Amino acid sequence: MSDFAFSRRHFLLGASALALTGCVSTGETKRPSAELAANKVKPVTPPMYYAVWDEGYQIPEVDVSKIPEKFWRAEVDYMTDEKPGTVIVDTPNKYLYHIKPGGRATRYGIGVGKDGYAWSGRAKIAYKRKWPRWTPPDEMVARNPALQPYSIANGGMGPGLQNPLGARAHYIHKDGRDTIYRIHGSPEYWTIGKSVSSGCIRMVNQDVMHLYDNVRDGSDIVVIPDLNKSGQAHSVMAGA
Repeated sequence: MSDFAFSRRHFLLGASALALTGCVSTGETKRPSAELAANKVKPVTPPMYYAVWDEGYQIPEVDVSKIPEKFWRAEVDYMTDEKPGTVIVDTPNKYLYHIKPGGRATRYGIGVGKDGYAWSGRAKIAYKRKWPRWTPPDEMVARNPALQPYSIANGGMGPGLQNPLGARAHYIHKDGRDTIYRIHGSPEYWTIGKSVSSGCIRMVNQDVMHLYDNVRDGSDIVVIPDLNKSGQAHSVMAGA
């Protein structure tokens, strides 16, 4: 895959779109209905999705009946020319792979950006944070005054179970500059496998914690575009 295409126009367009949405859901995806869930045999929750205490917060058990089993975390065969430690985001199939030696990878189900908010190319995971603060951009606060308590001037939203960035965040940079995009946890685990975010890559909190423990600062990240979706063929990473 070629590196990100850069132009000031592409960056401003991408940054503007994300600034108005701030890595949160678009609000168009709802929880699966109780009626549909009642008609299915509820799968047994694997230990990796049990409730867990972390940094003083109790992350609830994942209701895995609301996530197709193909999106549960798994160790898989994955042949690639990318070096071990690389993170590959398969946007069309809603998977994130953390590459291991010997043609293996840890595969996670993810939620990705909607049409118009997607991005692709190469960058770096510059650093990562536990229980990050969320600071909606000023443009978003202007459109939704209820977010004023979490504005940049007020220091953003503190960490917690309802914070849109979840338990962990990985900050993606290109050429030393923040791209605005993140890999992060989400309390809305039922959106995994869907295109619902504002461009960021969302994961089950238990999964993003697992990734955090295994990925290193400075790791390469490769994002594969979904060329079948309108508005997804462009690269909007930060550039001059």
